[in-house]
Amino acid sequence: MEMSNDLDRLLFFEQARKISEATYASNPLDADNLTRWAGALLELSQFQSVPDSQKMIQDAISKLEEALSINPRKHDALWCLGNAQTSFAFLTNKEDEARPYFEKAAQYFQQAVDEDPSNDIYLKSLEISAKAPELHQEIIKHGLGQQTLGAGPSTSTSSNSTKTATKNKTSSDLKYDICGWIILAVGIVAWVGFAKSQMPPSPPPPPPI
Repeated sequence: MEMSNDLDRLLFFEQARKISEATYASNPLDADNLTRWAGALLELSQFQSVPDSQKMIQDAISKLEEALSINPRKHDALWCLGNAQTSFAFLTNKEDEARPYFEKAAQYFQQAVDEDPSNDIYLKSLEISAKAPELHQEIIKHGLGQQTLGAGPSTSTSSNSTKTATKNKTSSDLKYDICGWIILAVGIVAWVGFAKSQMPPSPPPPPPI
């Protein structure tokens, strides 16, 4: 069932990406479309290898920056950009290299909150972003850095495999605490935006009697 759900998500966001790409060709100044495109790329990045995922996230970042060049106060683009920076940081296996991405993410989340202070998701993102560097350190400390954060496969001996697997599960659970709902929320934004773009226009109201 889970595999089917993953396949459905992959197909859905790949379709959303293609539609956004086609829309961009006819209207490159549509900031909403650029934001939807970036959201689809962030979702699709979860199905890639680490290097390809990083490239896809960077592509999403460029789309969001382009959207913000059109509308600098677009809060959903600011928020998605914070997510993209966070996602990229977690795919980086060195703390000093990840830190600038976490810092940028916090700045973008703060800007999103400034533009829409009543948005609970933005507020939660800003709150959790302060804990992200610590979580990244935990992932590295538990030995997940070689596999999840972008280095090669682990070279541990078989006698350590059970211990390593336990550490990896713990770290994976920790990572999901912050990343899981963020990526899901990005997907929801992309899905809602895509769905709205496919809805037929509302019929005109009936004439007064």
